[in-house]
Amino acid sequence: MTDPRVSPNQRASAPDLEILGDQVILHPSGYIEPPERPEDGGKERMLLENAARFRTNPLEFLREVSLHMAGSGWRAYDSIIGQPVFYQGFSENMIAAVLSTPILQERIAELAEKRIQKEEQEGLLNREDPLYAAKRSQRKTFIEQSLQELAEKWTDDMICKMESRTFIRGAYYITSQLLLRAYHQGIHISTEEVLRLRNVAQEAEKKKQSIVFLPCHRSHVDYVSLQLICYRLGLALPTVIAGENLNLPVVGSFMQHAGAMWIRRSFGDDILYSTLVQSYIDTLLQGGYNLECFIEGGRSRTGKLLPPKFGILSFILDSILSGRVNDAIICPVSTQYDKVIETEGYVTELLGVPKKKENLADFLSASSVLSLKLGRVDVRFHEPWSLREFIQAQQSRTTSIPQQIDMKAPDDLATRQRLLRTLGYKVLSDINTVSVMMPTALIGTVLLTLRGRGVGISELIRRVEWLSERVRAKGGRVAHFGSTPTADVIQRGLEVLGKDLVGLVEGLPEPTYYAVDRFQLSFYRNMTIHLFITEALVSAAMYIRVKRGGGPDHQRISYDQLRDQIQFLSQLFSGEFIYPTEGFAANLDHTLRGLEADKVIDLVWDNEGKITAVGLSEVERAAGRENYDFYCFLIWPFIEAFWLGAVSMMGLTPPLGHQGDVWIDLKKAHDSAQQLGKTLYHQGDLSYFEAVNKETLKNAYTRFEQEGIIIIGKSRDPKIQPKLRLAPEWTPRRNPETGSIIAEGRLWDFTEKLALSRREGKNRRDGATVSTRVLRLTDFLGKQLFAATPGNSQLSEEDKELLKKQRRKQALRHRAHLLGRPHQRFNPPGSHQFSKTSREAETKYRTWKNNDSKAKLAISKNIHDEGNEFIKDCKTARNMWDTLKLAYHTQGPRTEEKYILELIDLKPQHFSSTRAFVAAFKLLIGKLESVAAAPPYIWYETLFIRALEGRYPKWARDQRDAAKCGYLSGLSDLMDDIMDE
Repeated sequence: MTDPRVSPNQRASAPDLEILGDQVILHPSGYIEPPERPEDGGKERMLLENAARFRTNPLEFLREVSLHMAGSGWRAYDSIIGQPVFYQGFSENMIAAVLSTPILQERIAELAEKRIQKEEQEGLLNREDPLYAAKRSQRKTFIEQSLQELAEKWTDDMICKMESRTFIRGAYYITSQLLLRAYHQGIHISTEEVLRLRNVAQEAEKKKQSIVFLPCHRSHVDYVSLQLICYRLGLALPTVIAGENLNLPVVGSFMQHAGAMWIRRSFGDDILYSTLVQSYIDTLLQGGYNLECFIEGGRSRTGKLLPPKFGILSFILDSILSGRVNDAIICPVSTQYDKVIETEGYVTELLGVPKKKENLADFLSASSVLSLKLGRVDVRFHEPWSLREFIQAQQSRTTSIPQQIDMKAPDDLATRQRLLRTLGYKVLSDINTVSVMMPTALIGTVLLTLRGRGVGISELIRRVEWLSERVRAKGGRVAHFGSTPTADVIQRGLEVLGKDLVGLVEGLPEPTYYAVDRFQLSFYRNMTIHLFITEALVSAAMYIRVKRGGGPDHQRISYDQLRDQIQFLSQLFSGEFIYPTEGFAANLDHTLRGLEADKVIDLVWDNEGKITAVGLSEVERAAGRENYDFYCFLIWPFIEAFWLGAVSMMGLTPPLGHQGDVWIDLKKAHDSAQQLGKTLYHQGDLSYFEAVNKETLKNAYTRFEQEGIIIIGKSRDPKIQPKLRLAPEWTPRRNPETGSIIAEGRLWDFTEKLALSRREGKNRRDGATVSTRVLRLTDFLGKQLFAATPGNSQLSEEDKELLKKQRRKQALRHRAHLLGRPHQRFNPPGSHQFSKTSREAETKYRTWKNNDSKAKLAISKNIHDEGNEFIKDCKTARNMWDTLKLAYHTQGPRTEEKYILELIDLKPQHFSSTRAFVAAFKLLIGKLESVAAAPPYIWYETLFIRALEGRYPKWARDQRDAAKCGYLSGLSDLMDDIMDE
């Protein structure tokens, strides 16, 4: 609990705890760092001498080592808060506990029984044999013993082996010295957070509960920093979940004895291994052992948080939901660096160079590690919270989450998936909340959000101070430097970044700095973007009109157009950024009012108090749009990357005369998109080289898959690369005479809508020229892809079945069809709009309308999002209808109600076969779409599933599970799927 007597300003300047090897220094509020003394080489130099003491003073060096090995004082690590670790027999006890878990024994028995049944089918066990029962029992026992031995071997390879306290003392000394050679300013943590964490740890120890640390992941150093902090503060070291790719000779054993557990990067369909991991997680949580798991999975190569990986988190949640574990304490952790060691390697990977196999020796021997110029590490702990209380809060917040969740029931699987997703994004949000903005992040952000080539030192100081204030105003934190002048903090930050990232123009009246490696600097800029993402989206949407120039009236944008573009962009980037949790409408309103209060924009209101238009304020225009531009510069590289991804998909249009359903290798498509981006950048059609970022392009393709624009098929064979193709309804047309791609259709419209918010450039002001030049290039690269793809490159029947299963799993993982289907406003007709000849149809329509089970579905699913605002408080379908009539009076188009009625009443039992029913369903849709005044978009998929649920209940239930997660397969996929049934 936060002390109410502490003012916000006091909390913002809370003292830091500085860990420098043996020294633990408490800096009080207002602490001023001592100046560096030339005679001793400065503060960094003193640390270098400590690290090199073996050569300069071997006796002193050996004395310090002996203190650690002997366990003098805190180094003993024998009075920890938490469950006992580092004792002889720890590993044996853990292996025995894991292997004896009921879920593992049940799984082994189940797998043995399945194997016996298969052998019976293959004729290896003869039921007519008089000794059948004995042989069957003997064979099953043998299989179970074999599986038990395999499980024991896997467990021994997997678990951490905290066996020796002497070992961990030495390990602490070695790793702390290595870390301090790189990060010479030490590890900094908040004393308030540490005291809170210790109190929580003491309570958890009494209740025998585990603390699950969930840090972000930007560097291999993350593995070390949290362990060092726990050791130095006397907390039980957590078991760190690590990928077995880091289990290198010698080093792997060292890490395993220091707390690492090794798991495969992918479990595949190995049920035994998956159950074994669940058993180990259960055992750790039941015993109250602390756990550390990186919520993002792998390291972030871009500087911002990655979407959560749900693997281990799913195991932890299952432990609680199943009742095998009562509770666990979740502690999100943010680790920030002045400079990340691996950024240079990240840039190489992001530009398309294949990732090198993990080699810790290369990592430790890198010259940058020993350069003593990497600054400091800041670690922040969010207030820990109970996982069980989180689940109960979700249950009380929505009636769709039952009090008891059956882990095997299909309906509950969808509920569990939704709960898991909410948990993952809450952790990310908590990490963002406590993250500290380092000086290097502030400098990198300023340098990449200015229009000029460079910036003078005075302007750099002014903008860094402005950005620091904006970070605090948004609820963020800036690294604590006491009362050190901003100029000194910036100078140190520039030294840490180095000349390879930030250059200095010499010989000028004022020192002027410029970005040398914009790609690598973007890593640091991305550390701040989460704080300003809503402002950036608003600014990018306003750019539709702002880029036209002229006076205020010419640049003003209507609220409806602004809202539509913001919604499009926010949905597009939903997997890229983490938004505030209040919801779209509340976030938009809060952001607009905040920008108005900051004098960046002016809002135009009508007499009813509603916003009708938005424009730049006179203050912002007079300031040269510097604050507005700042927000645009943050988001433009991502808009460019997604636009590049959309343009590259135009090249996936099959050439004229190309026969068959050809699938393109996904990796080759990614490589082709990067080649397209590099070419467009150097030819001036792309403003940001960052747009060719491999990770962002992959994210764009993932998002496009979720929207149904592309279809990605994966094989069970890991050696076979995933393949993709354009969805038929998104495939552009070609000119039948020239064979060139025609710049029209759904994909082109989608690309153009995204292009509206791109940064304007001289080469892109002529849309026709751009479309011709860019399409010609993407078509050229696309034809190369098709030429390099064998003519028989199709999915096997097995892979087609796997694709169907994968798309069903996607239903539980992703929101989809947010962008892919054009939204049409449902304008209900007033009674005066029906002609006299259609009175009978009107009567039928009113009868249908009063049936809530049908009418509420049709109304709520077939209106624009704006209409949903009107009916959100309506309890019945009639109330919905009357409210919408009032809202849209005289605006509604005439519809052919009889076709709607026929579609709703269409049932498969009226036809001789399912195939005949599907044909009739298609025919009726054609009638609906062809009427002169097109009807509102009907939720065809839902009506199709509802019609078939009587004949195919399991199939319908699977589809409803998907719908509960906000995902439905397209109608054509549903029709193909039901024909297979």
